[in-house]
Amino acid sequence: MNNPTAGLAPHPRPAGWIRAVVLWSVALFSAGACALDPGVTEREIVIGQTLSLQGGKNDYAVSAAQGMKLYFDAVNAAGGVNGRRIVQRILDDDSRAVQAEANARRLVQEGVFVLFGPIDGGPTAAVMKVATELQVPLFGPLAGAPTLRRPHQPYVFPVRAEHRDEFRALLAWTKEIGYRTVGLVHTDTDVGRQHLDNVRQIALALGLEVVLPLPFKGDAGDPEIDEMVRAMVAKAPQVMLNHGSASLYEKLIRKAKTAGVKTIFMGVNSGSYQIAKGLGPLAEGMVFSQVVPSPWERKREIVREYQDTARKARELHEFNYGSLEGFMTAKALVEGLRAAGREPTRAGFVKALQSMKVDLGGVQLRYAPGEHEGSTFVDLSIVTRQGRFMH
Repeated sequence: MNNPTAGLAPHPRPAGWIRAVVLWSVALFSAGACALDPGVTEREIVIGQTLSLQGGKNDYAVSAAQGMKLYFDAVNAAGGVNGRRIVQRILDDDSRAVQAEANARRLVQEGVFVLFGPIDGGPTAAVMKVATELQVPLFGPLAGAPTLRRPHQPYVFPVRAEHRDEFRALLAWTKEIGYRTVGLVHTDTDVGRQHLDNVRQIALALGLEVVLPLPFKGDAGDPEIDEMVRAMVAKAPQVMLNHGSASLYEKLIRKAKTAGVKTIFMGVNSGSYQIAKGLGPLAEGMVFSQVVPSPWERKREIVREYQDTARKARELHEFNYGSLEGFMTAKALVEGLRAAGREPTRAGFVKALQSMKVDLGGVQLRYAPGEHEGSTFVDLSIVTRQGRFMH
């Protein structure tokens, strides 16, 4: 290859000129580096996630992670967000709040742009603590804890509806079908007790009575579950609701039915598909609240987009609520990143979200100053004899 400068004598430059060029170059580089927030480069936006994958044992978290990746992969294949690929940094918190907090601090220290999509109440509360302390946005936690919205959290932006909205829908249905006594399985934590308070308030307003709170520790085993069944036999609630571990609730239902308990079991969305799949015929007639539309019915645009993207990518083995929620939450994040502009900063991202109203495809999302509502979408589904969910 020809060198266009070959044969030309070097032109001497004064030492002062050389120093000036070096200083100018350093200043230019520094200015460019300062203009980009942590996690943002010319080609990438890095988001940090601590997920309760539990080494692959948490089916709902695994499904949600698959849905998130499905959407981000499609966005990246189409050129990313304003030319930048979305890169996920994922750490497993094993559904432990202490580990979730440590993971979140590590991710921020290592320079992610935002924290994104933790799952389960305890780990999510821990991540929220870090986000608030370090003033890093937390977007799209897949949890229904009341503390995500009250008191107002300026750096926290939920997408899915909270459990309070789900409890209201389930208790209204309880009243409609003629029952009046209720029990609640809940984690033995501050968040779990707040859920219990909400259920009591909603039940009181509807003329229902909570006769059996059933708190459980995170390490509850068969002896503790057997004790919970004995309490159900003694108090005989007509309807049982849940908050917390899907696997524990599945075991409780199985043991209660074996013991002849006649209670009607209902549940919130988290792990509903996995509970029904695990129970098999025992799940027939169970009613679950859902915070996303049916992932099997193509009635809404978001579901059609989800299904078509999955079929094109040939990645998902099956459609389910978890992967649709992950897909929808990832789409909401991308809408926020686009709204933040071509040179996104954390402050600009938060500012853009403060006035964001977006239709994700049949599910509305809204944020406003002092009120990060997100979505209020809640639907009820019933498990059919064939094990399918009918909305």
